Amino acid sequence: MVKIVISEFMDEGAAASLEDRYEVVFDTGLVEDRPALLAAVADAEGIIVRNRTRVDAELLDAAPRLKVVGRLGVGLDNIDLAACEARGVVVKPAHGGNGSSVAEYVLTGALMLRRRSYFASAAMLAGEWPRQALIGCEVAGSTLGLVGFGAIARETARRARALDMSVAAFDPHLAADAPEWADVTRHERLESLLADADVISLHVPLTEATRHLIDAAALGRMRPEAVLINAARGGTVDEAALGEALREGRLAGAMLDVFEQEPLPAGSVLEGVPNLILTPHIAGVTEESNARISRMTADNVRDVLTQAAEVSS
Repeated sequence: MVKIVISEFMDEGAAASLEDRYEVVFDTGLVEDRPALLAAVADAEGIIVRNRTRVDAELLDAAPRLKVVGRLGVGLDNIDLAACEARGVVVKPAHGGNGSSVAEYVLTGALMLRRRSYFASAAMLAGEWPRQALIGCEVAGSTLGLVGFGAIARETARRARALDMSVAAFDPHLAADAPEWADVTRHERLESLLADADVISLHVPLTEATRHLIDAAALGRMRPEAVLINAARGGTVDEAALGEALREGRLAGAMLDVFEQEPLPAGSVLEGVPNLILTPHIAGVTEESNARISRMTADNVRDVLTQAAEVSS
């Protein structure tokens, strides 16, 4: 029987839907145990991963029968695409499965950070009443600046307009005459978007071009009352520079869901930084999106394996 390995969490019903045709090894501990993972994929034809399982040359060498990698999400920086292509391994991300989840996360961050009052719990419990100091701003009438304008960013823009926000974006890979720019202010340069927006939200993959895209210089172009949200990829923000900007009051706040190292290391440069909200890479993961993405990924993997079986027969 054809074997599929699932190394990270997935909707149990979607995983079980594969068991009628395949041998399914569903073990979320494999992502933490590399030798066990390599042993598990030795005779596997499919593997399903999230963002922490490295599908690299080492894993591909250990899995000579592998035909498909199902990605529970859309980011592919943990998957060596060139190595997969060279070996004829199909990579199938779950496009469109978590757009609404990420969009809601971004707008939640915008609402919380603009109001500024959500950092007051400790002071309140200490008997303080910092009412005047915590009068914040509405998102209505403010500008949401999207760095990257793909499907998730466009979903975020649609919802932001319902909150009476103006939307601006920078995406050098989207043609200037593309219909997606309707109702959006297009910036030709990242620098001008950073200077213009009240809320900056990142929607880019991690590449050599985007690594530390938001560095000290970029942060310096943002207004002191602006806020930054990163639910895209760790490494696109220079965390040390962000921490410095927040400590010095050169930025009003930030919300990060992704990091250069996950989980965060002891003594992180973000420790003790004010006006900062941290979450553990869950912007795209809700009960609903997990079920959608899991079903999509199960279907993607099943389709590839079915086609492979038909060709071999």
